[in-house]
Amino acid sequence: MKDQGTGGFGAAGAAGAAGALDRLVAELMRLPGIGRKTAQRLVFHLLKHSPEEAENLARALLAVRERIHACAECFNLSEGERCEICSDPRRERNRICVVEEPANVAVIERTGAYRGLYHVLGGTLSPLAGIGPGELHIEQLVARVARGGVEEVILATNPTVEGEATAMHIASTLSAAPLRVTRLAQGLPVGADLEYTDEVTLHRAIEGRRDFGK
Repeated sequence: MKDQGTGGFGAAGAAGAAGALDRLVAELMRLPGIGRKTAQRLVFHLLKHSPEEAENLARALLAVRERIHACAECFNLSEGERCEICSDPRRERNRICVVEEPANVAVIERTGAYRGLYHVLGGTLSPLAGIGPGELHIEQLVARVARGGVEEVILATNPTVEGEATAMHIASTLSAAPLRVTRLAQGLPVGADLEYTDEVTLHRAIEGRRDFGK
């Protein structure tokens, strides 16, 4: 019979050990997509290995928190002032792809269909959640366009209600700028998240992008 006081860790032993295990399970469950069973499996996996491996994991987590920050140009994740993409002279600097989160950059990069720059908004417009244009990196996008040299802005927000509203707001904001504003082709299913879209579908969406509002 399982000890209900230790969250299912009947063989955990003393109360102190059970408390430490429960705390780690609770912290892991705060990660997206991690439920209790998965968190417990991860904890048992860590306990099977040497203390050095656990220390390496802890150091890697701390290093990410200490060294990774937002790129000063596009707000993608970066170890330096500017991310690798913004610093790469081989990228097409006349094209900016606007995405919601840094994870979307990684997904699009895997397709190999895009060689321009990015701009990470940091979310989408959501009045009910109190997220307006001022909470996103929209002003910084406008400033990048104003500096000149940008011929196309690709709106790659997710095809959700919030994503569409955000795309419409950005298109309206940039309507007076002398550039092309496009949207990913609607081969993407409504309500989908770019992070979970297969590479072939996303590749076709990039290649088949259309002028926004047309």
